[in-house]
Amino acid sequence: MAGTSVLLSVHPTRGLVDEKFQAVVVENLPPACPVTLHCLHCSEDQDYWEAFGHYFSDHSGTVNVSVDESFGGTYTGKERMGLLWSMRPVPGSRTGLRLRKMHVDLPMTVLISVYRGHLTEAFRELPPVASVVAERWYMAPGVKRIEVKERGVVGTFFIPPGPGPFPGVLDMWGGGGGLVEYRAALLASHGFAAMALQYLDPADTLADMGMGYFETAFQIIQEHPQVISDRVGILGLSLGSSVALTLAAYSQIIRPRCCVCISGSHVYPYSIPLAELLGELGRDKEKVYMDEENNVIWRNMILPITMDPAMKADVGRIECPLLLVNGGDDQNWATLESAEDIANIMSVAGNKHLLTTLTYPNTGHLIEPPFTPHIRASNFIVHHTKEKVVMLWGGEPKGHAVAQEDSWKRILTFLKEYLCIQPTLAPQAKL
Repeated sequence: MAGTSVLLSVHPTRGLVDEKFQAVVVENLPPACPVTLHCLHCSEDQDYWEAFGHYFSDHSGTVNVSVDESFGGTYTGKERMGLLWSMRPVPGSRTGLRLRKMHVDLPMTVLISVYRGHLTEAFRELPPVASVVAERWYMAPGVKRIEVKERGVVGTFFIPPGPGPFPGVLDMWGGGGGLVEYRAALLASHGFAAMALQYLDPADTLADMGMGYFETAFQIIQEHPQVISDRVGILGLSLGSSVALTLAAYSQIIRPRCCVCISGSHVYPYSIPLAELLGELGRDKEKVYMDEENNVIWRNMILPITMDPAMKADVGRIECPLLLVNGGDDQNWATLESAEDIANIMSVAGNKHLLTTLTYPNTGHLIEPPFTPHIRASNFIVHHTKEKVVMLWGGEPKGHAVAQEDSWKRILTFLKEYLCIQPTLAPQAKL
């Protein structure tokens, strides 16, 4: 490469996190030249994450990530987005890390670089031959972020650009607690007025929060002047799915238009009093076990699926379309067995026509928006005991990446179909 000016182009350099790179191209290389394409990100916790692929330039001295194969690195094959979905903590990092965006009004910034040869380490000690900075956003231009602290409800409301009115989504994460905003921000970037809801505070003991809290949150969305009041759905992951199923089955106050449940179960519905729920979990604690790396595995806690109808949300009562999204290698919760039991209950009740189930092989519990790095295990604080463990979520990088990309498209399609988005109402914003 001596005497040449290597060119690296990345398009777009500014886009939404679920938007694919149209091109990552290296030019002005010698033919059949070995190079490494490397992606580096510094998280908000000041931890470094990286991904890299090994390429050979073609006869014209070009590497095009969209069409050329990576022959090694953190991903192999033709992978346009491999530089993002295969990111992992750099060697020597703290253990148990998980990459999550907390400040959605700022971009996720990645540095994409080209290096001579096929490297596997010491990237920060060597000079790249070319680099480009790219920004990945959860919030599209014009999306409004509104803090919610009213009627006892804590959350963040994201409103799409334009006058609306828009369909609404109540967005709930799982048992890790806290206020997690990035999925709701991305939903707003696709035309949904979405509220990220906090319902577990990791700093406090678990409060006995009944259905009224979630019904009030749902009503706050409905009552917003830019929301179509009868076009509000619910999206939940893990424990958030339990809440969603409970609301859809039992609430006499709200009527969700549709529900999406990711990696969840109908066992231990949120309608059970907290003391009773914790007692059941305590009795099932003997089913928790660890793998050879001391990662905690929870999936057996609810196996076999109980036959006691009092310990399950009666999904036969659900009257809205329901989408279940599950990973075939979920090591945290018995989602496949739960989905099968849900289908059986709904079949007997006569409402199985409302159910759609997506199951992805080689996919773990943490099914997130596209190109989020796969995390097989990470640190986790068990809420009711405050015990810090390393939780095994399951999955493998490639299969998990495929699931996240496909399921996100299907979730958006499902929400658009049942919340009746019109094509001219809220087009996807461009950065």
